[in-house]
Formats: sequence, structure tokens, C-alpha cells
Amino acid sequence: MTRRTDWAEYASSAAPPERGSSGPDGRHDSDDGGHGTWEAVPDHDTRDRGGRGRRRRGSKRQPSGEDGGASPSSRAEEEPPPGDPVERARAICLRLLTGTPRTRKQLADALRKREIPDEAAEEVLSRFEEVGLIDDGAFADAWVESRHHGRGLARRALARELRTKGVDSALIDEAVSQLDAEQEEATARDLVARKLRATRGLDRDKRLRRLAGMLARKGYPEGMALRVVRQALEEEGEDTEFLEDEGF
Repeated sequence: MTRRTDWAEYASSAAPPERGSSGPDGRHDSDDGGHGTWEAVPDHDTRDRGGRGRRRRGSKRQPSGEDGGASPSSRAEEEPPPGDPVERARAICLRLLTGTPRTRKQLADALRKREIPDEAAEEVLSRFEEVGLIDDGAFADAWVESRHHGRGLARRALARELRTKGVDSALIDEAVSQLDAEQEEATARDLVARKLRATRGLDRDKRLRRLAGMLARKGYPEGMALRVVRQALEEEGEDTEFLEDEGF
């Protein structure tokens, strides 16, 4: 009979991700993977030997485990019985989720690559969703927060990235709706302001192409990008009337 995992074991040991928590591309802090900490400790025996008060600077005390590596329990988790696909799928998913959230599709692709049977993969992925270890909605929210503030990406670019990670369209729409047009335009202005100095000394057309191209690559609509670039160049005394009839 195939052994099934005691789901309560990991459900109680791993807290579900929270919406709006740290972004998936700014990784969560993780523990040391069960490898312990090397600690310098004084050698008290050598201090008293010969009355010289001699003392070594320190010796390294190895963590628990005969080989100084992971404990037997953690090794067992990393190396599940080869005959139990559900246990293998569970261990693979837990390992991949350590340190960074992932979407259900990303985990499903990883299980398929490791030749986990579809039935076992579906059982594990569904159970992980039930206990909150997989939450595509929270993933999308955190992705938008991190990538917009960290990279200045617009809603269109963010939606495109989330689609490649297999997030459902409804969840994508909900996540990118965090950004309204006003906030998006404010970010575009900040991006242009930071880039503007680097274009000084170039002719007007090159400045336009560089600034507008930068915004286009980050997913900003053409109309908004043109308006922002025009205003930035006008503030520096550039003649921007010619921009009215030119696109990118």
C-alpha cells in the first residue's frame, strides 16, 4: 500500500504567505537549512595546562549530525522514498517554496520535469493550496508591489510577467488594479527625471528616443509616455512642438 503524507505535519510547521508581503523577486529571509552555526568556543583545558594561562583563539564546534551536515530528519525530507510519488512531490514542493513563493504552475512544471505522475502532483498541489502554502493571489499582489516600486514597471508589463508565471487572468487583473493611472504616471515621471541627466548633451531627437524607449520597455502606454517626456523636456527649455505629430 502506498504511504500517504501526514499533511498536518507540514501544515502546522509552515505559515501561509500573506498578501502584500515581501516581493517574490526580493527573496524572503530563510533559515540556515538545518546546517547549524559554526561557533568559536574557548578551550578551557589549554588555559590551565602548565600554568601558562595559554588559550587558543577558538575552535569550531560542528552542528549536530555525524557528518556536520543536515540532521537525519532534514536529509529524510530531501531524499523521500523513491517508490512514493506523493511523498516525493511533497518534498520537492517544500524545497522549492523555501525562501521564495511560487505559483501553482511553476510547481506543477517542476514536478512534471521530475517525472512525478499527474495524479500525485495534483493531490499535493491541491493540498498545498488548501493549507495556504500556494496562493497565486498573494503571489500576484506581492509581485506587483515589488516590481512596480523596485523596477518601475507599468501595469501592462506586470500583467505580461504574471501571465508567463501561470497566474489566472482574474487574479492578474485584481493585482494590477492596485496601481491607478495617477500612480502609474507619477512613477513614469520619476523614471524620466532620473534618466534625464544622462541624456543632456545629446540632440533633441536622441533624447526623445531614449526617454520614450525606456518607458515603452517598462510597459507604459504611448500617450502617457509622450506626455511625460514632453513635459520633462519643456522644463529644460527644449522645443517640443514637433512631438505632437510624431510617435515612437
